[in-house]
Amino acid sequence: MQWRKSSYSGGENTNCVEVAFEPVAVGVRDSKYTAPQLAFSPAAWRAFLQAAPTR
Repeated sequence: MQWRKSSYSGGENTNCVEVAFEPVAVGVRDSKYTAPQLAFSPAAWRAFLQAAPTR
């Protein structure tokens, strides 16, 4: 999986959420403690993003 961190994250030593996009799942993990990981279907991830507040 290719993990990605937000461009809003600080330097390399910060705690951030990372996501990885695959055809059948979207993975989510903590950048500092990479286990455990969560996995969501692409449809569930889209629903989450649509429900999340924006800045």
